[in-house]
Amino acid sequence: MVSFKESLISENSVLLNQQATTWEEAVRIATKPLVESGAVEAGYTDAIISSTQHYGPYYLLMEGMAMPHARPEDGVKRDAFSLVTFDQPIPFSDGKTAQAFVVLAATSSEIHTTLAIPQIVAVFEIENIIQKLVAANTIEEVLAIIDQADVTHYV
Repeated sequence: MVSFKESLISENSVLLNQQATTWEEAVRIATKPLVESGAVEAGYTDAIISSTQHYGPYYLLMEGMAMPHARPEDGVKRDAFSLVTFDQPIPFSDGKTAQAFVVLAATSSEIHTTLAIPQIVAVFEIENIIQKLVAANTIEEVLAIIDQADVTHYV
């Protein structure tokens, strides 16, 4: 699996200051770069939405951050990430909100748990990470923020 940062660059999958009024719309926007790059099939987005409707927003990992994902067999073609920020917090059914979305596409459960999640945890341990990402206006700013993460004790 490529690193979080390398994936964002190679998939061209950073979108900043997007607008959405519902979590479904936000998930569609957040998965769009990975659909466009061919990392996932269009059905992957539908699988995330369906799973969220059935199980609730299981991917709200911390206040302000969502990591929408579905199973590898739901249309993942290659391991990839997208990072999308929204200009306003997006409300979910449980009353929580998220303004930074990281879509995870993993080709196996092993990659999901041993490589992908640890990288995301490391990045989102950066102090004031949500505010920093939401305030970023360029992809270069986002990549510089990600460079501050120390993944060595996770991966």
